[in-house]
Amino acid sequence: MFNTKKIHLLLTLVLSVSAANASYTVEDFQKACDSDQDMTACFLAGVAYDYGEGVKQDYQKAISWYQKACDGEHMDACFNLAFSYKNGEGVKQDYQKANSLYQKACGGEDMDACYNLALSYGNGEGVKQDYQKANSLYQKACDGESMKACLNLGNSYANGQGVKQDYQKANSLYQKACGGEDMDACFNLGVLYNNGVGVRQDKSKAKHYVGLACDGGMQRGCDAYRELNESGIQ
Repeated sequence: MFNTKKIHLLLTLVLSVSAANASYTVEDFQKACDSDQDMTACFLAGVAYDYGEGVKQDYQKAISWYQKACDGEHMDACFNLAFSYKNGEGVKQDYQKANSLYQKACGGEDMDACYNLALSYGNGEGVKQDYQKANSLYQKACDGESMKACLNLGNSYANGQGVKQDYQKANSLYQKACGGEDMDACFNLGVLYNNGVGVRQDKSKAKHYVGLACDGGMQRGCDAYRELNESGIQ
C-alpha cells in the first residue's frame, strides 16, 4: 500500500486560528510564497487547494503550488506532487514522472518517498521491476524508521524475493516493525513463532504477537488468537 499525501499539521492549526480571528488566509500563504520565497508557504497553499481547505478544491492549482515548492527543495511538496502524478490528480497520470519526484524526495531523506519508490520497483510501475532495488530502498526507509518499509523488507527476506531467504533476518525486521505498531508485522511474527520458522517454536509467543495484532484491529489476529486460546495455549 502506498503512503498517501502529506497534510501539514501547520495548515490545520493556521486555518483554525484563521476561523477564530480571520488573521490568516490561503492568500497569505500565496503572498509569502511569491514575495518571500517561503517554500513552506508554497507547500501549504498547495495543500489548501488540494483538500479544499479555505478555498474551493482545485487540483491543478495545487499542482502549481506543489511544483514551485518542490523546485525550492521542499521535499513534502515533491512527495505530494509525485502522488498526484501517480494517481492522475490534476495532471495526466505519469508513473515515470511520479518516480522521478519520489527519487528526488527520497534523496532529500523523505522516508515515505523512499518507501513509495520501493513499491514502484517491486511492482514494476514506471520502472523495470527490480526486487533488489526495491529492497535497497526498503532498507533505507526502514533505517529511517518507516515501519511499513521494515515490514516489506521482512517479507522479502521471508520469501527470498530479491535477497537470499533468511527467516532470522525477517524475524528481526518484523520485531522492529511490530515495536513500531505495524500490526501486519506483529501478525507475521506470530506466524513465525507458531510454525517455528527462523525461531524456536513458541506457541505462547505466537499468541502474544497475534494478540497484539488483534488489539490493533486486525481480524486475522483475533481469529488466530482465539484458535490458540481454545487449544489451551497460555
